[in-house]
Amino acid sequence: MTSISTERISGRSLVDPVLFGRLVARIVKDEDMDRALAERIADQALAFLGACAVNPDAGLSPSGLVDIGWHTFILHTREYARFCGRVAGRFLHHVPTDDDTPGTGVAVAATVAIIEAGGYTVDTELWGMPANCSEGSGGDGSDTSGSGNCSQCHQGCHNSN
Repeated sequence: MTSISTERISGRSLVDPVLFGRLVARIVKDEDMDRALAERIADQALAFLGACAVNPDAGLSPSGLVDIGWHTFILHTREYARFCGRVAGRFLHHVPTDDDTPGTGVAVAATVAIIEAGGYTVDTELWGMPANCSEGSGGDGSDTSGSGNCSQCHQGCHNSN
């Protein structure tokens, strides 16, 4: 009989605890938020990047809060480059979506499904609709009706190999 593990992977398990602590401290300082929320953001950004690593052509998109964690990690260029090489075998590029190319990345709902399929724990509260993605059409031409087409990244970005 084959058993199937239902244990989920935390994003933070992908990096050394010291680096995780540095990322969290930077988020706390730069975003003026409490440590518990910063830890959740860093964890989900790492889970997102872990999913990007094994889904190179998916064009995954982070939520606005998760994107804060990704931006923070990118600031640690050496550690980020080493992480990308170790986890993905290549650099995980952060690609802003230009105003004339809306919808380049996949919807956040699809991103969450891919992260979950990869075995990662998903903090659903951090993947919800941000304040700047309310009902109606966004100024960048994106659909912000809650239908799942708004990328939600606060810079309109996605992953690209």
